[in-house]
Amino acid sequence: MIGAGLVGRACAWQLVRRGHEVLLLDPLQLESDRRCDSPPDTGSWAALGVLMAQVFQRSSGRAWRLRQRSLELWGQWRQQLAERGKPLPWRPGLLLLASSANELERQQRLVAERQAMGLPLELWSRERLHGLAPALPEAALGGLFSPQDGQLDPAPVLEALLRDGLERGLQTYCDGATRLERSPAGWTVQTRGGLALPAEAVVLCAGVASAALLEPLGHHRALEPVLGQALELALAAPTRWTGPDAGMWPGAVVWQGLNLVPRPDNRLWLGATLEPGDRPEPTALAALRNLGGQGPTWLQQAEVLRQWQGHRPHPIGRPAPLLEQLEPGLLLASGHYRNGALLAPATAEWVANQLESPTGAPLTKP
Repeated sequence: MIGAGLVGRACAWQLVRRGHEVLLLDPLQLESDRRCDSPPDTGSWAALGVLMAQVFQRSSGRAWRLRQRSLELWGQWRQQLAERGKPLPWRPGLLLLASSANELERQQRLVAERQAMGLPLELWSRERLHGLAPALPEAALGGLFSPQDGQLDPAPVLEALLRDGLERGLQTYCDGATRLERSPAGWTVQTRGGLALPAEAVVLCAGVASAALLEPLGHHRALEPVLGQALELALAAPTRWTGPDAGMWPGAVVWQGLNLVPRPDNRLWLGATLEPGDRPEPTALAALRNLGGQGPTWLQQAEVLRQWQGHRPHPIGRPAPLLEQLEPGLLLASGHYRNGALLAPATAEWVANQLESPTGAPLTKP
């Protein structure tokens, strides 16, 4: 397993649970109680963990199936990890705000469609939104509330998957892969440290770096980094702002693609920007801080406690994510773009099914 981000750890954890011997290879991962290096500047460590499954605009196709299966699996995984003493911080509820008449109309159609499917989406009126505290952007015309979507903290998930995997027999090695070679027994992974690691199968979950490893083998899968900046803010006045009571936020809020994630201790996560390439843009961060000119007063008065950024792998010319068996024993599971946290369980299930199918065909169609 090459790559120990959220997708890589999810795949490794799923495989060791099914009885496979797995070596997780990454130069920047945790190994037992020590860190090989500081957390990488990657999507997994910078993600906000907002899971958008039932609010997805499509109602069929691979992307829809992956999202629904992942949401279901996250519920199962949370229960299984909690039973092993590793509970995952989960905050149910997601409120998408409509910033235009066209967006409000799309939300209305989506709610009708989802309710016909038996999914509990709700339309919230502008008046109801204006009754929430702290105040939401005044320009919001309405909202779409999904009680079964929500937010999962990425850092504790990364930690729990790795530690539980180690307890189940997962092997880890802090090194980077430089080359993949075909061998009579399967594959050999050459590392930066000069090792030649034999493997029956290789699963690539290395983000943008996956493309460079595949190119010498004749597999062209272009991936580009898309940078996202995020902020952690401390509210100026103490606020109990999330819960089932009227007048409180029902969970994470999304405004024009930006996530506002309530945190304990009167804090808020705000993010993330979409910036092609790997260089942060100060103007993009300023627009994030003010919600593109629509930031309420309380948000503008909040104190910035922390700023961070991460790169998300975006496939060029192909839909995200890239889930492919390229050769016998060579699987690509990368390019999840903004949905690595959401799609990690369904990806892990697909990988395990591929490796366990005698014909190499997926047991569950992605």
